[in-house]
Order: sequence, then C-alpha cells, then structure tokens
Amino acid sequence: MTESPAAKVAPPGGAGNGERLDRQTIVLGLVIVSGTLMAILDTTIVNVALETLGRDFDTGLSTIQWVITGYMLAMGTVIPVTGWAVDRFGGRRVWMTSIVLFVLGSLLSGAAWNIESLIVFRVVQGLGGGMLMPTGMAILTLAAGPRRMGRIMSIVGVPMLLGPVLGPVIGGWLVQDVDWRWIFFVNLPVGALAFTLAWWKVPHGRGEHATPGIDLRGLLLLPPGFVLLIYGLSTASGNGGFGSPATIAWLAGGVVLVALFALHSLRRRARALIDVRLFADRTFATAAVAVFFVGIALMGSMLLIPLYYQIARGEGALAAGLLLAPQGLGAATAMPLAGVVTDKLGAGRIVPVGIVVLVLGTIPFAMVGSDTSYWLLGGALYVRGLGLGCTMMPTMSAALTTLGRAVVPRASSTLNIIVQLGGSVGTALLAVVLSRQISERIPQAPGGGGGPAGTGQIPERAREQVAPQLADAFGHTFWVALVLTAVLIVPALLLPRRGAHEHDSVPDAPPMG
Repeated sequence: MTESPAAKVAPPGGAGNGERLDRQTIVLGLVIVSGTLMAILDTTIVNVALETLGRDFDTGLSTIQWVITGYMLAMGTVIPVTGWAVDRFGGRRVWMTSIVLFVLGSLLSGAAWNIESLIVFRVVQGLGGGMLMPTGMAILTLAAGPRRMGRIMSIVGVPMLLGPVLGPVIGGWLVQDVDWRWIFFVNLPVGALAFTLAWWKVPHGRGEHATPGIDLRGLLLLPPGFVLLIYGLSTASGNGGFGSPATIAWLAGGVVLVALFALHSLRRRARALIDVRLFADRTFATAAVAVFFVGIALMGSMLLIPLYYQIARGEGALAAGLLLAPQGLGAATAMPLAGVVTDKLGAGRIVPVGIVVLVLGTIPFAMVGSDTSYWLLGGALYVRGLGLGCTMMPTMSAALTTLGRAVVPRASSTLNIIVQLGGSVGTALLAVVLSRQISERIPQAPGGGGGPAGTGQIPERAREQVAPQLADAFGHTFWVALVLTAVLIVPALLLPRRGAHEHDSVPDAPPMG
C-alpha cells in the first residue's frame, strides 16, 4: 500500500507513534498554551472590569461593551489572514509576531486616556490575540495527527479552562485593590515568557513560499461585513430597537458584504480568505454551526454574570470574580474526560449531553432574583462549566477529524473565526437586551436609552430599592441566553458518533474537489 502524504510529513512523535501523546508534543502543547492563555485570560479579566470602566469613563453599557466586542471583532478579522500567513511564513514566525502585537496592544490599552482610545487599543490587542489560537492549533494539530485530535484539543483547551477560573479572580483583585490599568499591564511579563518559550521550543518552519498571494478582495468584504453586522446589533439598544431603520441598514449592509464574499470565495476556491467549500463537508458545517452558538453561550455568560453580581447585588470586582470561578472549575473537570470520550466514541455522543447539562445550569440564572442564594448560583455555574467542557473542544475536534491534513490550518482558522463571531454576536446582543430591559424597568437610570452608564453610578441606597427590577432585567436576559444555548441541540445531534480511529483512512487531500 502506498504511504500517504500525512505519514511522510508526520513529525517524530506524531501520528505514527500510536494514540498516546509523546513528551515532545506535550512540551510543545504547553508552550502554545503559555501564549493562548494571555488572550483567554485577557477576555475574562476585562469582563469583571466593565462596571468600573463604565464608571471611570462615564459611559453606558451599550458603549462600554465595545471594549469586549471590539477586541473580539479584531480577533475575528485577523483570523482569516492567519491560515495564509502560516502557509506563507511558517507557524513559528506567525506565532511570535502575534505575541509581540498582543503585548503592544496591552501596553497601549493600559495607557488609554478615554473610552475611545481604549476601544482602539483593544482592537490592536485583538489583532495579535486573534492569530494566537488558530496558529497554535495549526502547529499542534499537524504535530499530533488525526488519531489524537481529541487529546491535543484538550491541551489547546487548557487556556479555556484556566481563563474562566483565574481571569475573573485576577481581574477582580487588580481592579479593586490595584488599578484597572493593570488588567492590561499584567500581560507584559506573561508575553515576555511566552515569547522566550516560543523562541526555544517551537520548531522552525519556512512555510510554503509558493503559497498564492493574500486575498485582498476577501479582506475588503468579509471583515467589514462582520463589523457592520455587530455594529448593527449594538445600535438596537436605542429607542427604535431592531425595527430602527438605521439598525436594519447596518445589518443589511453586513449581510450583503458577507454574501458577496461567499460568491467571491466560490470563484477563488482554495485561494480565498476562507474557502467556503469546507462547508460542503457535512460534519464540518454542522460543527461550525454548533461552535457559533457555543461562542454565544460562553461569551454571553461571561458578560452577564459578573454584571449581575456587581449591579443587582452590589458586589465588588473581586467578589464577582470569585463568584464566577465555579464555571471554570466545572469546565476543568469535564474537558479532559470529554477529550478521551470524543476520541473513542465520537463527539456526537458527548456534545448533546454537554448541551443538556449547560441548559440545566443556566435555568437558575433565568429565574434569578435580588436575593437568590449564592450557593445555588455557584452550583449552577459549576454545572454550566461541566456543560461547556463537554461541548466546545469536542465540537471543534469533530470538525477537523474528517478533513485532510492539507486543509487543517485553514479549517482551524475558520472555526476560530466562527467562535469569535459567535462571541461578538452574543456580547452585543445580550448587552442590547440587558440595556433595554433595565431602561424599561428603571427609566430614570443613568444613561437613558442606552442603559445605565456603567451602572455603578446608581447610589447604593437607590440600588437596594430597585434591586428586584434589576434582577428581573437580568433574569429576562438570561432567558434569551438560555434559548440561544438550547438551539445547540439541533447541530449536536448531527455530529459523528464514531471514534477518531475510524477516521484513519480519511484522505489527505481536501474533499471539496
């Protein structure tokens, strides 16, 4: 039998050495984790600082949420370029460049003088952060091979475990006891360490210098289309809501640009920014839909839950961070087991269970009041974490196992775009819903139609009087989040129910002709 291209290029300790991860691959995984941890930590750190940022910069939730949304949109914008850059320059160069750009954005964000400058610098930070995860995934996926995809995805998922646990606590402590600027400055030493480890351990790769040029037309269509869609969502916090002509115009503009890109990609095929033919693979397309809604569920909760503790319950940033930690602990409990189950039995057997658990953990928040037990909410967050741990990485690994090695870098980049887009949609949409709910229940709240200005500006005595209304506003918003999470069950039931060993005969060429 002829040796496959994958077998020829598999590195020592790669796909040819059985299903266990060898020491070389594990060390490489930990080096990659040191970089991706920065980006994940930064997202969760900033979430607990929104109330403080809104108060210090005297701005409303519909504006302050752009500190998160702008960062995630920048990540989604640069991710399409990452696949081309890895092909052209090699994973090592792209990885180290990403670290430098992320650290520069962190330094500038910490020095921001108003909300506009902070949002701009967060975009710079997101450009670096957006390349970290897909580049790291591409490096590790090619090192591990298809048989061990679930296990290697569990390593890549470590930042997603540690981020929700450590990020809110570190961020809450820095915001409350030091200064909010240090939620960005803390990335400087971490980035220096990640850069040093990458210089030492990430293997040299020259890239394929015959790679076609970058898709400039695609860059002019797809990222601006994303921006228009998310900006259109954010404008719905005004009095006209989603029926406002301006909101409809922004959303329609985004849809048109994305549709034009799809047509362009079909013509340009593999040379496009994103090859939409990837979605001809049913497993990949199904997983992509699921990943989008996972992004909404994950980032939406990371926005809402800290704000509930700070706004409706009057807790400080550190307390809010500590109260959020059980979700990360639940994910840390479930994710290693989920990786093994995915490899042996297939994502279709673990992801639906994870979604049911995730929905069950969200129900107490949808019924939340102004005096709901913290023990109940903490238990619910742990259950939510279990659900997330059984959902995110198994879904992503399922998407990649049926694809040939030649398209893995671009496919992993596409999945990460979808995750960031889902997170951006979730953040913007739930911020709009929450702003409108609070404004309807407490019309006199600071900030008018855009929602309370940082909401920390409500005096403590007034907060106690309106706490039931605030809790109702959050409960209604959590119901929206719950519905968006429950939708996940449809694509989850279509995921493959076979272990990775049954995909060993997958061809190395792309299945799209």
